[in-house]
Amino acid sequence: MLNAEDTEQEPDQALYPGDSGELSLDTRRVLVQLLAGPSLDGQRHSKLWPILIRDEAAIRCRLSELFLQLVIDRDLQVAFTRQAETGDLEAPRLLRRAKLTFLDSILLLHLRQRLTQAEAHGDRAVVSTDEIIEFLGVYQQAGNTDRALFEKRIHASIEKIKKHSILRKIRASENRFEISPTLKLLFSAEEIQALTRIYHDMRAPEASSEQDDEMPSGEGKG
Repeated sequence: MLNAEDTEQEPDQALYPGDSGELSLDTRRVLVQLLAGPSLDGQRHSKLWPILIRDEAAIRCRLSELFLQLVIDRDLQVAFTRQAETGDLEAPRLLRRAKLTFLDSILLLHLRQRLTQAEAHGDRAVVSTDEIIEFLGVYQQAGNTDRALFEKRIHASIEKIKKHSILRKIRASENRFEISPTLKLLFSAEEIQALTRIYHDMRAPEASSEQDDEMPSGEGKG
């Protein structure tokens, strides 16, 4: 149960001149991390995670006022925000949409599958740049002999995924990354199977495509 005394501050305990907020300092830090994105990770943000769980109701309330939904996976200890489904209500969007190229989408699916396989064996989900390039190589456009340009696009996709903290660089290694468990929350098992069938039939496409998708990120406004 939410403890109002822990979550809210007394009116005479303003954190700074002109402060009219009601949340405690720790709770505000959690809220800022969720809005800044891309996620709040129990391992990386060990001091914030228990505050999030303790003050979940108050934080959900604040996010709802911004038309945002709080997503929490307690087993993975991961939380992030996404746009609330408002139906016919034309609500303003706070979260930025991420444009995903064909290669971005394929890479996300590959990482999602690697994450599932690693967890099934109790291992860390680790991939290398060379492995990613080899996997995506089968999707190089037919007749396109510019391998250097294609690999440049692959590296751009990797950087985009890294920006959203889905790939985390392993210390003392330039080309190896750990896949964040946050990725499990982006695609359901059914979606993975359906998309895998589609992209399997689209190997070596004649043209790349783009699609709108949302990353678990609070960066930017739009």
